[in-house]
Amino acid sequence: MNVDKNMPLRVVHTESSMGWGGQELRILTEAAGMVQRGHQVSLLCPVQSRLFAAAKARNLAVHAARIQRKGMRGLLDISRWLRHNPVDVVITHSSVDSWLTALACRLLSQPPAVIRVRHISAPVPRNATSRWLYTQGCRHIVTTGSALRLQLIQDNHLPAPRITSVPTGIDLKQFVPGNQTQARQQLGLPPERMLVGIVATLRSWKGHSHLLEAMTHLQHPQAHLLIVGDGPQRPNLEKQIQTLQLANRVTLAGQQENVVPWLQACDIFALPSYANEGVPQALMQAMACGVPVLSTPVGSIGEILQDGVTGLLVPPKDPAALAGKLDLLLGNAELRSTLRLNALRFARQHFSLGVMLDRMEAVIRHAAFMEH
Repeated sequence: MNVDKNMPLRVVHTESSMGWGGQELRILTEAAGMVQRGHQVSLLCPVQSRLFAAAKARNLAVHAARIQRKGMRGLLDISRWLRHNPVDVVITHSSVDSWLTALACRLLSQPPAVIRVRHISAPVPRNATSRWLYTQGCRHIVTTGSALRLQLIQDNHLPAPRITSVPTGIDLKQFVPGNQTQARQQLGLPPERMLVGIVATLRSWKGHSHLLEAMTHLQHPQAHLLIVGDGPQRPNLEKQIQTLQLANRVTLAGQQENVVPWLQACDIFALPSYANEGVPQALMQAMACGVPVLSTPVGSIGEILQDGVTGLLVPPKDPAALAGKLDLLLGNAELRSTLRLNALRFARQHFSLGVMLDRMEAVIRHAAFMEH
């Protein structure tokens, strides 16, 4: 089929998640970027979700759909919306909205193409229904990292040509190195401490609890932990901070709309995730802000973090090893400087928002107009 490559695309994203994190941020960033390129982009999500409010605040076209759980109401909401709002492609992001969209499209005489995006490395069940969803229920699959793509090919035996890795891009004009002293003054953070930061939704697999335990093993008494973010694990982490007697060495900053100054305030960024990661945006953001990073080889993290070059890697769920690497970084300014510069260079070469938009635009156009 001959298709005008400049023709505007009509796209709708569906998202059933009620949570908040890198997945939701990518949807917003990609949608806004595609609108700037002249495409027509809408979002379908639950009206009570953080994503709905955030999309409204960004002046994106967002519509309420009762898709926070599987059921007839959500199925009807999606099919009815698609019937009255013809689009070229539906991009689904979580399990519930992917299932509802796949079934809703079966109710339409001229259904749009469906692209399923996989943001995390949690295994896809190897059963007949999941295989239907990833083959008959969508036309193409996008993963946020190459390791996630390989996982679907090797573990689920999905056809490789139907899967494309499109890593998330970040705004390199926003995430830049800054003045650490000024950032700490602005945020009321201790100026004399060595600051270890983590920016992540407070979910178990992000490894906050391991980071807190590692703080009790550190040889550097001046180290202070900064936790930015909120989520379901907050009560457990608050209890752990009290149990470990770390109240004077930990700052729980909560959810922050603009994380740039919080990153710029840090001496080290640590993300000890043990599951479910693609390429974490906070890790990319820290690298772009010129902060030395420490993480685990989980999901697609190894695609951006080369141990000893652009950061340090530690085994997951190992607070003692985590403390050892933190001590190494805290006590070695030269190593911090080397990792910082290498990470910054890598970020500027690979994390461009434009690269992500170019790749997604190509995938969307191909899925919308391929012969099928």
